[in-house]
Amino acid sequence: MVARLFARRYLFSRNSRSVINIIAGVSVAAVAVPVAAMIILLSVFNGFEGIIRDLRSSFDPDIAIRPARGAVFACRELPKSVAEAVEGVAASSYVLEQGAMAGYRSERTVINLRGADSDYIKVLPSEEIMSAGRFELELGEIDKAVIGRGAARTLGLHGYILDNVNLYALRRNSFSTLLPADGFSTLSLPVAGLFATDAETDSSNAIVSLRAAQRLFDRRDSASALFVKADGGTSLTTLKRRLQEAVGERFTVVTRDEANASLYRIMRYEKWGIFMIALMVLAIASLSITGVLVMLIIEKRRDMDVLRALGADTALVRRIFRTEGLLICSLGGFAGLAAGIALSLVQQFLQPVKIPSATLVVSAYPVELHAADAIITAVVFLTTAYLISAVTVGSMIKKQKL
Repeated sequence: MVARLFARRYLFSRNSRSVINIIAGVSVAAVAVPVAAMIILLSVFNGFEGIIRDLRSSFDPDIAIRPARGAVFACRELPKSVAEAVEGVAASSYVLEQGAMAGYRSERTVINLRGADSDYIKVLPSEEIMSAGRFELELGEIDKAVIGRGAARTLGLHGYILDNVNLYALRRNSFSTLLPADGFSTLSLPVAGLFATDAETDSSNAIVSLRAAQRLFDRRDSASALFVKADGGTSLTTLKRRLQEAVGERFTVVTRDEANASLYRIMRYEKWGIFMIALMVLAIASLSITGVLVMLIIEKRRDMDVLRALGADTALVRRIFRTEGLLICSLGGFAGLAAGIALSLVQQFLQPVKIPSATLVVSAYPVELHAADAIITAVVFLTTAYLISAVTVGSMIKKQKL
């Protein structure tokens, strides 16, 4: 209590107006700026992670069931009814995926070709990602293709309506280097539309009907995965466990986060890497408190002598100046927290700062403010401030031999 009283008086007293107080004010601002920057940077990374998760959720299912061995399985080995009987499953769809080549006129590009059955739109929000045309894979006996916008750009598919794209796949067990042309299965399908997600996905993917993919890849009545949509009321971890029990050891159940684990891991590394860089800037800015405390201790030498004469011990004197340093840091830290939170919320809900590009899926910098980030920033900052104040005061008081 006594230490806080003296610390507040040294900083806020009307009679305490000196160069030291001015420098202390500058130190408060120097600390506030990197704290605010840490909150804003973490919120921006959260926003981009949220955007990527949303984009992945439009192309990757909540849960995928794949064969434990081999690339494909016969659909009769895993009826949809087995998965859909599990509590928490809303819908399911057979999918056959394999690498292929797409061609249009003289252009060629390698793609991942996904064949999907008629229930695919119940599992993934396919219509929401369409940038042109319709998500229509079959019309009666006519099969169609939906191509990623990036892949269409590579092929030169600009006026895509009614144009046919050629699809090529290696014939299994029949490729010959002597007659390479006979080693490919080919399929020519009209383009029904273009979809747009993240740049990596829509530049290397195309979707056709399941029967067309089975015919192209010579995989009759086969699939490479059963995509499952959760009903939203069950956690994916719980649903994964239930599905694994239902399908047995012949199949592997993987959630979306597990399928994209490396991507999310890299994003977390980037986020906390930026956090550590900002923390170093904050630590350097906090060192300005050292100069303020050193000058304050020198200026208050007479006050310390009076306190010693009145019976104050060295621990109390140190505590006074350590509290002074924490007070200055706290003012700057909480001012920075308030500014960072306010600016993040403004961008999150009003989006005044735009991204100067018309090719991105968002027009403004995405921001998501997480309470955990603010708490972590506050704890780390207060710890840094305490260490700097304690080391400075301990060193200076000892040198003064109070």
